[in-house]
Amino acid sequence: MSATNKLNVIVLAAGQGTRMKSSLPKVLHPLGGRPLLAHVIKAAHELHAEKLVVVYGHGGEQVCERINDPAIVWVEQAEQLGTGHAVNQAMPEVDDDSISLVLYGDVPLINHQTISDLLSRARNDKLALLTVYLDDPSGYGRIVRDVQGHVACIVEEKDANEEQRRIGEANTGILAVRGSLLRQWLNQLENDNAQGEYYLTDIIAMAVADGVDIKTCQPGSEEEVLGVNSRSQLAQLERYYQYQQAEALMAQGVSIIDPARIDVRGEVTVGQDISIDVNVILEGKVVIADGVRIGANCIIKDSQIEAGVEILPMCVIEQARVGAGSRLGPYSRLRPGAELAGANHIGNFVEIKNSHIGQGSKVNHLSYVGDTDMGAGVNIGAGTITANYDGANKHRTVIEDNASTGSNSVLVAPTKVGKGATLGAGTVLRKEAPAGELTLSVIKQKTIAGWKRPLKKSNQ
Repeated sequence: MSATNKLNVIVLAAGQGTRMKSSLPKVLHPLGGRPLLAHVIKAAHELHAEKLVVVYGHGGEQVCERINDPAIVWVEQAEQLGTGHAVNQAMPEVDDDSISLVLYGDVPLINHQTISDLLSRARNDKLALLTVYLDDPSGYGRIVRDVQGHVACIVEEKDANEEQRRIGEANTGILAVRGSLLRQWLNQLENDNAQGEYYLTDIIAMAVADGVDIKTCQPGSEEEVLGVNSRSQLAQLERYYQYQQAEALMAQGVSIIDPARIDVRGEVTVGQDISIDVNVILEGKVVIADGVRIGANCIIKDSQIEAGVEILPMCVIEQARVGAGSRLGPYSRLRPGAELAGANHIGNFVEIKNSHIGQGSKVNHLSYVGDTDMGAGVNIGAGTITANYDGANKHRTVIEDNASTGSNSVLVAPTKVGKGATLGAGTVLRKEAPAGELTLSVIKQKTIAGWKRPLKKSNQ
């Protein structure tokens, strides 16, 4: 954008959202795992705006802390006196020679291409207005046009007559115009309407009176410009957003068994020939390489899944790396810091935390491995745990290549299992197990003659 057409973006985010029935500010309610406002801020940044001004009100401290973007100029709207009043609060930060774009913090799915089309119509001192045709425009201001089809004004529904309410073209509130013109019109606003508020929409009639051309364009879909005023509306937009995410993944070579039953709540990078079953949630930054298969009801967050991995149903993976050719689950959990080198088998009801699992090592059944450095080719027997916490501090366990633990072993850290060592079933290891040797810590089996099992006391 040229120096004379630099962009200033104003985002209105002061609404209380009483219909949400929540102490959380409306613009902080999540869609796709991010606050509504964060989606709008992302769209603004993609435009490379010279200034980004966010007008906040209800729950202002929470909003500023949660978004925490140093590029934002925060402006408070202490009194909720309408959209025109809200935009006017931002004007001291807006340049007269800028194109000023007005967006809304509760309209999260506005598309970059739609905004670009709108801005292209605002050049040469024109006012660009985004409108949308709706089958049911109830609640929206109507676009009133003259006999030549030019925009004459916008009438809010509460102020509209019956003929005007039948108009299907609705105002989205999103517009762009030169900063000096916007400032001039805002200063002329009055609040003599049914709501007693200063309507931003009233500047349209002022523009017409001043001979300013008004250019309109429409979004690619109506969901782009739908606002969130209730939890029902939020849920509807969530489903639309998730459908978009599923479509994008499938376009990149991912097979999704049911696009209506996947949630993407972050940024996902994918390879080809990936299969994802139903009810999978992908959160944060997730990287999934070629040929990965993900079973039903899995949650993967901030993790890297390398090529050829098979994740069986009901697995939870967080801040972990799964090496190529590994198999997990069902019911496996990888906690933060878990790193599988590759070709690993992590099975039923196994939990791994802050541990490196070497190439080809297996932890197949009912085990906990925490704070452990495990070599290659290790086999961990069912029910084995590393007792890494002494009640005050965490300690590490070292298990060297090709070691094997019998079922129900307890490795009390800090300790070490040497290369090729074997632990007998039920071993409680408190000292190092020498390389290549069998280590046992079991008592001799004995039978106590005449012992009687306790009986339940009868009710008196």
